[in-house]
Amino acid sequence: MKISVIIPVYNRPQMVKRAIESVLAQTEAAHEILVINDGSTDETPRILEKFGTRITVVNQAHKGVSAARNTGIRLARGEWIALLDSDDEWLPEKLAMAREFHESHPQYLIFQSQEIWIRHGKRVNPKKKHQKYGGWIFRQSLPLCIVSPSAVVIHQSVFKKVGLFDENFPVCEDYDLWLRVARLFPIGLDSRPGIVKYGGHEDQLSRKYWGIDYYRVLAIEKHLKENNLPPDLRQAALEEILKKLQVLISGYQKRGRRNFQLEEKWRRYREQLISLKENL
Repeated sequence: MKISVIIPVYNRPQMVKRAIESVLAQTEAAHEILVINDGSTDETPRILEKFGTRITVVNQAHKGVSAARNTGIRLARGEWIALLDSDDEWLPEKLAMAREFHESHPQYLIFQSQEIWIRHGKRVNPKKKHQKYGGWIFRQSLPLCIVSPSAVVIHQSVFKKVGLFDENFPVCEDYDLWLRVARLFPIGLDSRPGIVKYGGHEDQLSRKYWGIDYYRVLAIEKHLKENNLPPDLRQAALEEILKKLQVLISGYQKRGRRNFQLEEKWRRYREQLISLKENL
């Protein structure tokens, strides 16, 4: 099982050092480690140089995490892809666990492990809404992202079928991709933790953007445009997009503003939901 590890990084010298070291410390070695330096302007390049030939560094102009991951996916020589965000780290047996899970569950072309959460230096338990599921999980993936990039191992054929990360998404790019994947592939779940996921630091993308549900709306709309979306999944998608649109509309109203485009979308999708229920 040849696994290419892809680590995108932008101005995170000490975090990416920890991430790379966690891959080098694996009980079973990766096929290759591709670190995509997305135009870092601090000491990150010097930190990467210290790893020498143990990693492959690809430098590019700053284009964002999606473009960096896509660069790595295109260059990867392994049959399988494992993503690792620069602010996370793997437990020592992450890749060994991936091999074992694949051998036991060869039907899955994408699977993820459980994770340990650290927030502001302390271990915390994920909330119920962050619960991970295995199998056909499109419906469960609609409220929010329940697949972690750092936890997944993906066969190259999956990307050929669903495409890469959408580089037009400055945030929720992973939510968008996993929805596209979950629509066409079952996603396996290894009940063992394989990663340590850190949060709470200032440069997390989710802390930089207000109204990130807007990008989740855009992701769901991709599926609502499909003519072959089964009625039960279409209903679930419509119900979820209406919730997210209402959150966004309420946010504007609290600021004494209105967004007529969002309000029109809400009315249109509400009509579609009513019509769908009448015809079921």
